[in-house]
Amino acid sequence: MASIKQRPDGVWRARYRDNAGKEHARHFKLKRDAQRWLDEVTASVVTGQYVDPKAAQSTFRAYAEAWLAAQVHKPATATLYAGHLERHAYPVLGDLRLGSITTTTVQGWVKRLSIGDETADRAPLAPATVGVVYTIVASVFRAAVHDRKLAESPCKRIKLPTVEKSRIRPLTTEQVTMLEDTVPDMFRALVILGAGTGMRQGEMLGLTRDRLRLLGKNPVVTVDRQLVTREHGETEFAAPKTEASRRVIPLPRVVVTALNDHLARYDVAADGLLFTWMGRAITRQRFGRMWRPAAAVAGLDSETGTGAHALRHYYASLLIRYGESVKTVQARLGHKSASETLDTYGHLWADSDDRTRDAIDTVLSVRAESADSPQKSRSVATASNTAH
Repeated sequence: MASIKQRPDGVWRARYRDNAGKEHARHFKLKRDAQRWLDEVTASVVTGQYVDPKAAQSTFRAYAEAWLAAQVHKPATATLYAGHLERHAYPVLGDLRLGSITTTTVQGWVKRLSIGDETADRAPLAPATVGVVYTIVASVFRAAVHDRKLAESPCKRIKLPTVEKSRIRPLTTEQVTMLEDTVPDMFRALVILGAGTGMRQGEMLGLTRDRLRLLGKNPVVTVDRQLVTREHGETEFAAPKTEASRRVIPLPRVVVTALNDHLARYDVAADGLLFTWMGRAITRQRFGRMWRPAAAVAGLDSETGTGAHALRHYYASLLIRYGESVKTVQARLGHKSASETLDTYGHLWADSDDRTRDAIDTVLSVRAESADSPQKSRSVATASNTAH
């Protein structure tokens, strides 16, 4: 129901009731402006795009908190999202009303993340991190549109900083040896395990003895969970990173030997964690404090990666060097797709260019030689007849 009525002071009052029966009104100097406003509201109701003008009064922080609480995220993902919002989004967008945030507001916020803010003592974020934070914020605004808090999202035509994809430089075997020699004794087997299986850090820290099969001709390790660190330093088992991460990895002899030595030296229950600190599961923070000194000694840097993930890259590089296919490398690493494997390690297959050339040259050169032989014979015969 909608109507327009002129007040005693000459102002035109336009009003309507929404689907919930709530009345909304605005005042205009001209009747045609009042009619145009009512027409726009009616059109939005008909097309299903109607938004209660007061719905956008909620602050970004209030709506984002409600949105995050409603998501079915893995605990680690929820913690990551909450951290990014608290550190990078709320300081600028948190207290603004949803309806007041424009595309220009968002673009300016992205720029501040990219270049840093000296007044707030905030260093610039890496382009990839800016992209992650922006994706979270864009998801919040997209949900606000679906919830009829906003007519449209301000996250449109936003220019993000360019992410320059760097090529991974695998560790050398000498660096792996240096890591093994430098880390605390309890982690020496972990270094060999990571270099020999490509397991992720959380998968290794969550590895229990019952997931190992060290006897027989085909020793393997089963990866079906990981250890994650929650708030306040609590740890617990969680599902692997993706469904593809559930896998069985063959164990080389050098890894079997290292694990057997570890089990002989440390008291590990049948279903106990292989790697612990003072009898307790190791948090990511604790592991980082013990890993970083060894990483510095071994010369790990931004190109190799400074964390235990560098061992995973080393393992992948060995598989590629010895001729394993993309699908095999994908399966061993637990990647979701072959494209993920190629995006990360495609440059390590560079030597295949030479093998391709050699293969074609080997086949076609033989054909060319066989095809040339009769011609050469006819040429010789023709030359001989001409001479006579």
